[in-house]
Amino acid sequence: MSYELIKKEGRAKRGRLTTVHGVIETPVFMNVGTVAAIKGAVSSPDLVELKAQVELCNTYHLHLRPGDKVVKQLGGIRKFMNWERPVLTDSGGFQVFSLAQLRQIKEEGVSFRSHIDGHKIFMGPEESMQIQSNLGSTIAMAFDECAPALADREYVERSVARTERWLVRCKKEMDRLNALPDTVNPHQMLFGINQGAIFEDIRIENAKRIAKLDLDGYAIGGLAVGETHEEMYRILDAVVPHLPEDKPVYLMGVGTPANILEGVERGVDFFDCVYPARNGRHGHVYTDHGHLNLMNACYELDERPIEEGCQCPACRHHTRAYIHHLLKAKEMLGMRLCVMHNLWYYNTMMEEIRDSLDNGCFAEYKARKLSGYPEKER
Repeated sequence: MSYELIKKEGRAKRGRLTTVHGVIETPVFMNVGTVAAIKGAVSSPDLVELKAQVELCNTYHLHLRPGDKVVKQLGGIRKFMNWERPVLTDSGGFQVFSLAQLRQIKEEGVSFRSHIDGHKIFMGPEESMQIQSNLGSTIAMAFDECAPALADREYVERSVARTERWLVRCKKEMDRLNALPDTVNPHQMLFGINQGAIFEDIRIENAKRIAKLDLDGYAIGGLAVGETHEEMYRILDAVVPHLPEDKPVYLMGVGTPANILEGVERGVDFFDCVYPARNGRHGHVYTDHGHLNLMNACYELDERPIEEGCQCPACRHHTRAYIHHLLKAKEMLGMRLCVMHNLWYYNTMMEEIRDSLDNGCFAEYKARKLSGYPEKER
């Protein structure tokens, strides 16, 4: 297992992460299958056709249903969902943020109330690592607290210090679990997470400290949770130079096509976001000229594909008019076709980004790509 930095253009990186479950060419977009499925009726074989390299699943949600021990009995998450390529599992730390009304944070970990039936759950660093080990993902994320972007400085300082202590515990527990004879994936990798809200100095000091742990990769968390895009880019400018260049850098939960282009320019390797699937389920599709809402009446007689020249399954076989009809009729096929187009669009964009870095023309590619989007989408 290794990360190879193939080429750089400014701070933008063209890399290759070799894992026990296959090679990941970076920069890469991870397709979000929270509960071991892409929302929108997209299967694992579909994802292969859509050029997906990595699927992201969620520790908290899979712990609740069907249960991580059930998944282990069935051979691990990849066998369970018939996905042969790498999987990254989020640690459950984001639920510390998103389920703020249902949790209590202590040094030991976090007590949750299940969003499904209200029963009590406890998850700390050790529990998160144990669940992810049962799932057998390629890459496990450290358990952290994602503090609100606009939290006050005193709260953020306490939160980051605790997350650092949790990271040390995660590393120790992962080492123990990988050595067990019955572990699903004894080569499971661990990524640590940089936190610090929008305080540059807190972020930088945290990055310096966690870099010393020599982990398999490093994520930047706690962004795209309330701050402006400009604030996010400012934090990336400040933090990425203090993370190891010879390790993959993952910007969590980001984002729009423009966000991804800006992130790549600042040295980010991995991205994930629910936007392509979530927007697709509501009839919003991405093109090189901005996103379209296929629910709109103007597409009722439109015989063009979603985007001219696109080779996704939706564009090869169907018109905007037909997909518009399916969406208005609430037929699941309309939602599925929009999601498939959006995932193809994102994965193809990442392919183009990698090609542009290989050829030393990323800056030109980024400018050309952004020029096609309306101002509000840049």
